[in-house]
Amino acid sequence: MKIKDVFILKDAVDDLEAGKSFYEKKESGVGDYFWDTLLSDIESLFIYAGIHMKKYGYHQMFSKRFPYAVYYDINICIAYVVAVLPMRRDPAWIKRKIAERS
Repeated sequence: MKIKDVFILKDAVDDLEAGKSFYEKKESGVGDYFWDTLLSDIESLFIYAGIHMKKYGYHQMFSKRFPYAVYYDINICIAYVVAVLPMRRDPAWIKRKIAERS
């Protein structure tokens, strides 16, 4: 599927900032690495959008380096990132977060 653009919704940006803050508290510089890595993963949607399995009504793409999943939807050749959530959380928490954004 040819994607023309990728939009990261505000809630997903908040998720990215929370993850960056979490990793920065663990060790200086890791937060920036997290941010750059996840943005790179999201940019890969220009090539790979639509190939990922659906979970909770959205495509679910796993990050290459961090235990995070990117949840996105495709509408008229645009990928909308709705959530970037840690996979180490309780699955019920993840499902609830996704449901809040539907």
